[in-house]
Amino acid sequence: MKELDYARMGMRIRQVRKVKGWSQEELAKKCGISMSFLGHIERGTRIMSLETFVSICGALETDADELLWGEVRPSDAVLELWAPPRTQDAKQMHTDSYAMYVKIMKSVAEIMSEA
Repeated sequence: MKELDYARMGMRIRQVRKVKGWSQEELAKKCGISMSFLGHIERGTRIMSLETFVSICGALETDADELLWGEVRPSDAVLELWAPPRTQDAKQMHTDSYAMYVKIMKSVAEIMSEA
């Protein structure tokens, strides 16, 4: 089983927050936590409850896998929104397209965080 890296998880939360153009104060309000606690979460110096983690995922509109592990796994529901796959090959094509989209968005987020 993978071990959680709270500093990296906090970094990913910060990246998604910044891509949305939100301050720590805005995200903290949306999640019902203090700005100070959110700062600790983003630095990986405090561990949040599962309830807080779910609240952050919901506010940021992101998957838990993305924040926990830096991996996005498309669900069948998301793939069907694009076009219902009729064959396994079509489903794989949609999965590959989604994976490419995620890579592009991560690259954009990294570039924006460096600016």
